[in-house]
Amino acid sequence: MQKIVLASQSPRRRQLMEMAEIEFEVVIADVDETNPPGMPGEEVPAHLAQKKADAIAHLVPGAIVIAADTIVLLDEQILGKPKDADDAIAILTSLAGRGHRVVTGVCIRSNDVNHVFSVVTEVFFRPLTQEQIAHYVHKYRPYDKAGAYAIQEWIGVTGIEKINGDYYNVMGLPVGDVVNVLRAMQQ
Repeated sequence: MQKIVLASQSPRRRQLMEMAEIEFEVVIADVDETNPPGMPGEEVPAHLAQKKADAIAHLVPGAIVIAADTIVLLDEQILGKPKDADDAIAILTSLAGRGHRVVTGVCIRSNDVNHVFSVVTEVFFRPLTQEQIAHYVHKYRPYDKAGAYAIQEWIGVTGIEKINGDYYNVMGLPVGDVVNVLRAMQQ
């Protein structure tokens, strides 16, 4: 069986890979994650996942490299990771009582095989008060999360009304799809 490398610092992606009982190691490289000008928002995560995989592949010849990138899209605008508490509050205020899309791009690469795909999940927040938003931001400090929230934390449990699609995609990795691609690659 080929060695599997996860090209991610995300503790959530590591957790999901472990939950799927995939043996892997983590190798990361510094990659410019600037969104290409003019690229539609839904295409950005797959583009960045490809860049991350490309940056790692030469470091681990013969291994299967898994890279991913997740964004939140509200009205076609990419909501990135908040800069500070005020930015996190502003982002969550814009999401409150509305639906948005979470897009994760994945690149799974091995030698000559390069499988790139995106998964989209719709997430709908209940209306949230400023007190709820401030509580979440100050207690959970979601500064490393696209869209300023984690579905598996308090705000997801209490504030999300429904989702259409893959829950784990919202956490940062559509792990069921990853498992299916890995299975096909190793046959």
